[in-house]
Amino acid sequence: MLVERIFGLEPIVGEDPRILILGSMPSVESLRKHEYYGNKRNHFWKIMFMLFDSPELGEYKDKIAFLKKQKIALWDVLYSCYREGSLDSNIKDEEPNEIEAFVRNHPNLRLIVCNGTKSYKSYQKYIGLNRLPEVEVIKLPSTSPVPGKYNKTLEGKLQEWKIIKDYL
Repeated sequence: MLVERIFGLEPIVGEDPRILILGSMPSVESLRKHEYYGNKRNHFWKIMFMLFDSPELGEYKDKIAFLKKQKIALWDVLYSCYREGSLDSNIKDEEPNEIEAFVRNHPNLRLIVCNGTKSYKSYQKYIGLNRLPEVEVIKLPSTSPVPGKYNKTLEGKLQEWKIIKDYL
């Protein structure tokens, strides 16, 4: 089966972000909708609203405004790749985004969060963990709904994701 090269989404960034959350590459559903974490089963938005004791918002534009208000930016480590389906394990021939330029253009960033293992490993491969000493880089459990050997419950994920509030 011939798979076409896919391209990720533009970064979501408001004024003066403190945290950059990096996924690997948006899912098929997210790319179709042009929305980060567009799969309703993904825990990302639920975790964000729970972290800030906020009611869940339904409209994507409202979700984005909410993140910007919290000083959180969203992007992906990968700019493009070949991938059949949505699984990170199917990613081939990847090209990274310009994360270093993003960090230079946002000098108040304090933390880069890699959402899951693929994001973290790709970050290590293309940027390196010590290359941007002005920001800390951490890996948090994937918010993906795909069951895996390291996948935690929503409550387990929420407990680990709480660390981001220390950087705001």
